[in-house]
Amino acid sequence: MNLLKALALCAAVAACAAGRTTSSPPSGAQVDAFVARAMAATGAKGIAVAVIEDGRVVHVGAYGDRNAKGEPLEEHTVMYGASLTKAVFGYTVMQLAEEGKIDLDRSIADYLPQPLPSYGDAQITRAYARWSDLAGDERWRKLTPRILLNHASGFSNFGFLEPDGKLRFHFEPGARYAYSGDGLILLQFVIEKGLGLDLGAEMQRRVFDRFGMTRTSMMWRADFAANLADGWKEDGAVEPHDERSRVRAAGSMDTTIADMARFAAAYVSGAGLSPAARRELTRPQLPITTRTQFPSLQPELPPAERRPDLAAGLGVVVFEGPQGRGFYKGGHNDSTGNTWVCVERGKRCVVILANDVRAEAAFPAIVAKVLGETGVPWTWEYGDKAFWAPAPRL
Repeated sequence: MNLLKALALCAAVAACAAGRTTSSPPSGAQVDAFVARAMAATGAKGIAVAVIEDGRVVHVGAYGDRNAKGEPLEEHTVMYGASLTKAVFGYTVMQLAEEGKIDLDRSIADYLPQPLPSYGDAQITRAYARWSDLAGDERWRKLTPRILLNHASGFSNFGFLEPDGKLRFHFEPGARYAYSGDGLILLQFVIEKGLGLDLGAEMQRRVFDRFGMTRTSMMWRADFAANLADGWKEDGAVEPHDERSRVRAAGSMDTTIADMARFAAAYVSGAGLSPAARRELTRPQLPITTRTQFPSLQPELPPAERRPDLAAGLGVVVFEGPQGRGFYKGGHNDSTGNTWVCVERGKRCVVILANDVRAEAAFPAIVAKVLGETGVPWTWEYGDKAFWAPAPRL
């Protein structure tokens, strides 16, 4: 089934759920049945879903296949976390800030032993961008951890995507939102080179070990191979799981739906952080002023056309909806689609990991089924994919 037809089918379900806000969530059996119908509508081979209510995990389910052999996707199957990594990284940075190890509003220049552009290729690994591209542009000194977590660095998503492959500033740091993986990777560089910390070890200790996420890591582990998800692309082609050999704050995390459920429950409850620090993570900090998330450097909308309900938090996107404030983070590559949506009131969340990118067409309907109408900015997240037409009920 093509994407437009799948979107249209899922639209009807989203519309049915749109009127529900704070009523009781569906039962686990209802979620199971609904996801099965969503998979049939989209053609997706594998989806995993977790539901959190009042800060507690109340349902975890995995559906479909984890590989072309037809082996089942399970709650403990290792899947690619993609950009959900950024939210976990933001949580880790907030812990460092609470401990006084890093100041969110201090220039990164204060932490680095030498100027950022002076780090040549021999001094850094392929985990990082080529900071020497910034030689002669002192605007790097205006960068702070907050600016980098808010996606306001001024960089493109990745420097290697530039026409000449070189990292550069496209606007003044802090001036606006423009999604940048290299911005998060720069903050990783500051933590590792400036603070002398191993980010992978810090995230392991502060997050994965703390919350019992036993099958989650920022790098590939050999024991993952026994229960591992490959992926399916838009055209149905199978893509083998990428064995990530380097820690990258922008998206190297491997995880499972059971582990991500634990993290989501801890995050929405504020575990491991003071109430003030937890609020800071999802406080609207920088207006988002573009029509869609990608391309990241698109022109800003005229002020009258901007969404006042949409802003950057620290590693997440914050929105206002009919249930009050919510936040979310998505993740995507050619064969992976993930989303994590929470409503602050009631500490309610749904986490979806899919090892088939075609499943993204069902995400709005699944979230609406579990949480009711939330106001998630689907059209901003996915662009034209989220413009639906009426269709028969799913």
